[in-house]
Amino acid sequence: MSSNLDPEVAKRLRRNDAGLVPAIVQEHGTGQVLMLAWMNDEALHRTLTTGRATYWSRSRDKLWIKGETSGHAQHVRSVAIDCDGDTLLVTVEQTGAACHTGEHSCFYTPLETTP
Repeated sequence: MSSNLDPEVAKRLRRNDAGLVPAIVQEHGTGQVLMLAWMNDEALHRTLTTGRATYWSRSRDKLWIKGETSGHAQHVRSVAIDCDGDTLLVTVEQTGAACHTGEHSCFYTPLETTP
């Protein structure tokens, strides 16, 4: 898939073998981590230019705008790249549930730890 992503941004990204970068999605205001998704260059370009969180769906093998069918949209407040260029942090205003299960966050199942 071709992309309109700014070449300066594109050259900073370290993608996996499938051409994807993980995107940690965090709720603006609370700082709660909502989900982890994947972006290719075009998903990142659309996210940056439209303000709507757009990801690459590995199961559907196509671009996916969060909330397009469910109404549980993510309006992007900011996008940051980590120091290695291999992870994105997307800060959003979440409408409805972020998780496909209906939970606000995908991280609702705690695991026990041993001190």
